[in-house]
Amino acid sequence: MLLQATFRPPLDFFLTPVRPVFLQGCGLPAAWAGQSQWRVLETGFGLGLNFLATWLAWKNDPQRPRLLHFVSTEACPVSAADLFSKAADHPDLLPLAVQLCAQWHGLLPGLHRLAFERSQVLLTICIGDAKALLKEQSFEADTVFLSDVNSPDQARIFDPHLLKAIARCCRRGSRLAGSTATRGLTDGLTQSGFKIRQTLDLEAQPDADPAHLQAVFNPPWEPKKAAEPYQPKPRSPARCIVIGAGLAGAACAASLARRGWQVTVLDTNTGAASGASALPVGLLAPHMSPDDSLLSRMSRHGLRATWQVAKSQLLAGVDWQASGVLQRRFDASGGLPMHWPEAGEHWSRWAGFEELHALETATGSVAQSALNPETPALWHAAGGWIKPKRLVEALLATPGIRARYSVNVAGLTYTSRASQDGCWQVLDADQNCIAEAELVVLAAGFESAGLTNTGANLPLQAIRGQVAWGPVTDASVMPPFPVNGHGSFVPAFPGDDENKHWLMGATFQRGNNSTSVNAADQTAIYGRLQQLLPRTAEALKTSFDAGQTPQIQAWAGVRCVSPDRLPLVGPLNDAAQPGLYACTALGSRGLSFAVLCGELLAAWLHAEPLPIEKRLARSLLASRHHFTE
Repeated sequence: MLLQATFRPPLDFFLTPVRPVFLQGCGLPAAWAGQSQWRVLETGFGLGLNFLATWLAWKNDPQRPRLLHFVSTEACPVSAADLFSKAADHPDLLPLAVQLCAQWHGLLPGLHRLAFERSQVLLTICIGDAKALLKEQSFEADTVFLSDVNSPDQARIFDPHLLKAIARCCRRGSRLAGSTATRGLTDGLTQSGFKIRQTLDLEAQPDADPAHLQAVFNPPWEPKKAAEPYQPKPRSPARCIVIGAGLAGAACAASLARRGWQVTVLDTNTGAASGASALPVGLLAPHMSPDDSLLSRMSRHGLRATWQVAKSQLLAGVDWQASGVLQRRFDASGGLPMHWPEAGEHWSRWAGFEELHALETATGSVAQSALNPETPALWHAAGGWIKPKRLVEALLATPGIRARYSVNVAGLTYTSRASQDGCWQVLDADQNCIAEAELVVLAAGFESAGLTNTGANLPLQAIRGQVAWGPVTDASVMPPFPVNGHGSFVPAFPGDDENKHWLMGATFQRGNNSTSVNAADQTAIYGRLQQLLPRTAEALKTSFDAGQTPQIQAWAGVRCVSPDRLPLVGPLNDAAQPGLYACTALGSRGLSFAVLCGELLAAWLHAEPLPIEKRLARSLLASRHHFTE
């Protein structure tokens, strides 16, 4: 879905002073005191001053909620430079504006989740038509800011259909504030179920408080919301068991712990990231397709989420590097959409002379005749490498998580209770209870399928992969950045010995769950390297011919996929046995999908604003193989 903008308002359109009217008009910060979460819906992000002011109020309030959600629509986002320029007039907001600008990029049409304060302040920016985008959300706002204050067409922006869309996102008692109070607007709000509390005529009272519209959602009828059969009843934080200490399990544990859950992570291995997440280094790059497929959009959402964690919790140059990735195209797949907008170049673009010349100079891998605008290569500016184990360790360090290793889980059983939530018990092979909690998340990769002895079904297929890696002995034959397209090559990442290493992989064997290393796969990996980077392959030929040596090592792991190759996220069980969830089948994109899937699972669980469009979220539901709308 690409945006064809027909109107770009001038910057002066957004230049309204920061006013406390929205916060005061909605009773903030007093209204959120002692709440676990607070959800703000804003129409018209503009230059972000309302968001920054709300964030600052949250930050300065000792009684602030654990989590602040701020959902804002915007048809035509301004540049990061414009955001910063306006915030510079307000010194108290400037430090927060710097953080906002650092993430303000790649805003293609649709939803984008930006995270701040170690993911306790979540901004969901919705780019495009407000009415359509609000239908892609599933939450109840506590507060509404009507902030399209200077629109040349108030009647269009606050039309009855938009007001009804806003009302659908409200609960009884949601408070609304705005800075305009035309008769058409107040009538429309009343018809949508809002009770007008205050309106001031600024022309008659020029010195009055500019917050001249306050309302509360309190319709005289019982609101009817569309039934969401896949949306379980929202739960309050309690105890949670996550089975699996890899990328998926760590991400889910972190998302739930931030929301107040007491999380116990169980894993059969002796430490974290010991399964498929033990890969020495992994590549992060968006998936591209001419039709901007669901997988392509999901990969961008996932990359944004992963990079946000990496940049805030990991060490650049040691644990990760946003180096960019060059994708060589050996067939017709992986192209850009025909009308790829400027915002998309943050993610991917056709490779230019600079990238191709750098690759050819280092490795001789691109023919001189290919150095033209039609060369079959993409440059993923948002790509790079990251160490999975470091990411897992950072996620598991979230307060509220306790990890237990060398624990063999054999099954689950559910015990209902008349006066309170039921309880899940995790059993060992002798049917002894290992741990118990109100919520269980299955995140053990392919092994998750064997734990659903409760009637739930996880259709998982094992995918074995092997990689080769070794020390960099001649940097002159290494590309200046990672390259993928026929396998993936990471040219220089620091190992535990602090020396630079390279990695090439990976094989892809369906239905194979063996983690044994074999020589045939090493030969296959070298064959891929010959096609991807011929000069680099020639320089490493002697080491590969010698087999598995201290110079070239091999690693094998097992990933798993679902029948449609998309992750399985969300509730598995029915109302009689609530509290069984899954997060698995991340395939070869665990680094791209894990953090996003953890947030999506938490959003399902708490009826929060979704981090992605509802239609995308539905496509990942763990129960979708037997779910019918």
